Amino acid sequence: MGMIKRIREEIAIIKERDPAIHSSMEVFLYPSFKVMLHYRLAHKLYVNKHYFLARWISQRGVRKTGIEIHPGAKIGKGFFIDHGNGVIIGETAVVGDNVTLFQGVTLGGTGKEQGKRHPTIGNNVMISAGAKVLGSFRVGDNSKIGAGSVVLQEVPANSTVVGVPGRVVKRNNQVLPREDLDQFLPDPVKEDISALQYANTCLTNRIIELEGELKEIRRQQKKSEEA
Repeated sequence: MGMIKRIREEIAIIKERDPAIHSSMEVFLYPSFKVMLHYRLAHKLYVNKHYFLARWISQRGVRKTGIEIHPGAKIGKGFFIDHGNGVIIGETAVVGDNVTLFQGVTLGGTGKEQGKRHPTIGNNVMISAGAKVLGSFRVGDNSKIGAGSVVLQEVPANSTVVGVPGRVVKRNNQVLPREDLDQFLPDPVKEDISALQYANTCLTNRIIELEGELKEIRRQQKKSEEA
């Protein structure tokens, strides 16, 4: 793909994903735009085994944007980093199409693997601010990772993951369209509290029923004794 076409594609992606943008010229100020230009060039050099030059260009992008993408990582089309400061993507990470990351996201390793050390991110995935995805597993298509989550194991497709460690709190078999990739995620603590409240209500009602039954038994016993 030519440079002009690549730039136009990056401009279109940012304008589509960020409602705060008002003109195409603003795109040139975005860290995501700058770092992706550095990454595409560095990745091409890396594939051709010009490792030092690839890392040199990559590090220039880090200094300008605060986003570190290893030139060995594989990133698909429609990739967007919102705000972006503190984002880290490791060497063996694979990112699918139409993926959105927010600031502080890490696609890293645990330090225990050899070879493929970093996660594979499917298509149409959203990873919210501060989330850490660590290890050589896959995050399935159309999934969402909640802010601050620490994901250490495979995520099925069409899932929502929150918490530390991350756990699946929502899953369905329907493909989510890109416009549905928002950050409104379930609150597992609130859901657990609601479940406990419901169980407590059921238990209280049962106790009241048993107390009523016991009173009736005693009344019948007393009536029988008086007779």
